[in-house]
Amino acid sequence: MPDIRAISFDLDDTLWPIRPLIERAETALHAYLARHCPRTAAAWPIPRMRELREQVAREHPQLAHDFTAQRLISLERALAGSGDDVAHAQPAFEALYLERNRVAFYADALPALDALGARFPLASLTNGNADLGRIGIAGRFTVRVAARERGVAKPERAIFAHTAAALGVELADMLHVGDDPWLDIDGAARAGMRTCWVNRDGSAWPTELPPPDLAVATLDALVAALADARLPAAAGPSGEPAEPANLPR
Repeated sequence: MPDIRAISFDLDDTLWPIRPLIERAETALHAYLARHCPRTAAAWPIPRMRELREQVAREHPQLAHDFTAQRLISLERALAGSGDDVAHAQPAFEALYLERNRVAFYADALPALDALGARFPLASLTNGNADLGRIGIAGRFTVRVAARERGVAKPERAIFAHTAAALGVELADMLHVGDDPWLDIDGAARAGMRTCWVNRDGSAWPTELPPPDLAVATLDALVAALADARLPAAAGPSGEPAEPANLPR
C-alpha cells in the first residue's frame, strides 16, 4: 500500500470540466433576468455581467474565497442600476446555482473516487462553490472543505492544514489531487503534502514551479499508480520539493 493515509481532491476541472458548466449557469441566470427583470437583462448581457463580477472581485479582495458573495453583490448592483427590485438577486442566483451544480463528470471521476474511497478516507477541497449534496457525491467524501466556509482559499497553507486535521492525519501523510499547478500542486507541496497533478490536456508544467510528485492524464492512471507504487517522502515545511516519483506520467 502506498505510504499515504488520506487523499484530498480538487473539484472543478479535476472531477468535471468547469467552463461549459459556468456557461450554462450564466445562460440560466440571463434567462431568469429576461423573464423577471427585462431592464437588467437588456443592460447586462452575459459578457457584461461577467465583467461586472470580475470588477466586484477586484473591488472586494476580502471575498476572494467566496464566489457566491461576489455573484450576489454583482446581481444587486446590476438590478439596482437598472431600476429593478434587488430582491430578485437571490432567486436569480438560485437559477444560476441550480445549473452550476448540474455537473457532467469526467468518465474516470466516479470510478476513481469509488476505487480510492475503498482504501483511503477522501476529502473534497475546493475554492469553488459547488454543492456536493445537490450534485449527489457528498457521501463519497469523509470530509468536505470549501474556501467559502473556511474563509481562506488555496494555495494558503491553512486550508490544507484544516483538511488534514479534519481527517485526523498529518499533512505529510496526505496526497492532494488537482489540476491547478499554483493553487493545488504548489500550495499543497508548500503545506507539506504529496501531490498529484491531473493534466488532462497535456499542458507543459510551469518551469518556475517544483514538479509534482506524480502527474497523470486521467484519474484511472492515479488509481493504477497508487496500486503499484509508493510515493516519495513529502516536501518539508520549508517548501523544498521532494524528488519526483518514478511513476507513470
